[in-house]
Amino acid sequence: MTTEAAPALKDWFDANRFHSIAGKLALIEPRFDRKRFLNLSLDGLDNLTLLQRLRRMSESTRAALPLDYQESLEVLRQLAPLIDHGFVTLFLPDFVSLYGHDHFDTSMEALKGFTPFGSSEFAIREFLKRDLHRTLAVMHGWSHDPNEHVRRLASEGCRPRLPWSFRLPELIADPSPALAILENLRADSSLYVRKSVANHLNDISRDNPDITLSTLSRWDRGHIHTAWIAKRALRTLIKEGHVEALTLLGAGEKAQVRIDQFLVSPARLGSGGTVRLDLTLTSRSKKPQKLLIDYVVHYVKQSGGTSEKVFKWKELDLAPCGSLTITKRQTIRDFTTRQHYPGKHRVEVQVNGERLAEGAFELAG
Repeated sequence: MTTEAAPALKDWFDANRFHSIAGKLALIEPRFDRKRFLNLSLDGLDNLTLLQRLRRMSESTRAALPLDYQESLEVLRQLAPLIDHGFVTLFLPDFVSLYGHDHFDTSMEALKGFTPFGSSEFAIREFLKRDLHRTLAVMHGWSHDPNEHVRRLASEGCRPRLPWSFRLPELIADPSPALAILENLRADSSLYVRKSVANHLNDISRDNPDITLSTLSRWDRGHIHTAWIAKRALRTLIKEGHVEALTLLGAGEKAQVRIDQFLVSPARLGSGGTVRLDLTLTSRSKKPQKLLIDYVVHYVKQSGGTSEKVFKWKELDLAPCGSLTITKRQTIRDFTTRQHYPGKHRVEVQVNGERLAEGAFELAG
């Protein structure tokens, strides 16, 4: 039996996609130069990455539309609902980020209009980079919008460390200009929005943990939505065993437990194999305890050193003198973001920020 390789992400912008977009644009605007668009788009397409292809679509569209910026936006507004792929729609806000800097108000409205079709989170950052406070003022207004996509954009677009985009040094140094936006969204009814708020606060915690902690301390965490945001926003600090973060989640006290068993098996495996972790612990306390249980894998690097990664395992309230047995399985396979190398991999159990037991497995070459 043969297994076909999964298509590359860049194939979202393959030749067929460019032909499809060209056909749709030609129907919307008779003056659109379809031949010029395709000649520019397809030249050397095979050698371009995903994001380069996205940019190619923006640039080719501009070159093939004999219209001014605002007229071009009207064509793209008609095109947006005709595109059948959420990521491909990102070329619409990308067009704005390239050509809309001299039309600030019009561009802000365009980004707001395009974001429900995909997201304008990357494009808005070009405007934040050029005029942070003016752009944030618009985004603050978006945080009150009835559309969840627009509210999410208000938070996601100004994250200090947004993945797949450049960082915003001003907000890394001082995230306070964006905090009013998060304040408006602290108990948002949309999970889509809440995830963004939590990720934004987690970004802040990497450089300014005190600001994340003081913000969450002010918020009413008795609200179910705010409590959800707080738990997710503190994940990096929790993995680091940050006492104040643990305290905010009710697990600030040292765990009064005895580790009865921590087994890592098998002792040796190859790439693609599965490691099993078995943990049994018993409470030494006569009162209930809030426990946040994580495990830490010390991955062997190509150099022979190690790099640790903390994984969430279990969160629970342990009864007085109660016992707990839990099991975790993890497959050891390579990802784009992690390459595995042979050698001894230590595994530790972390409870309420404290590492209490360890084992190991050997990854064969």
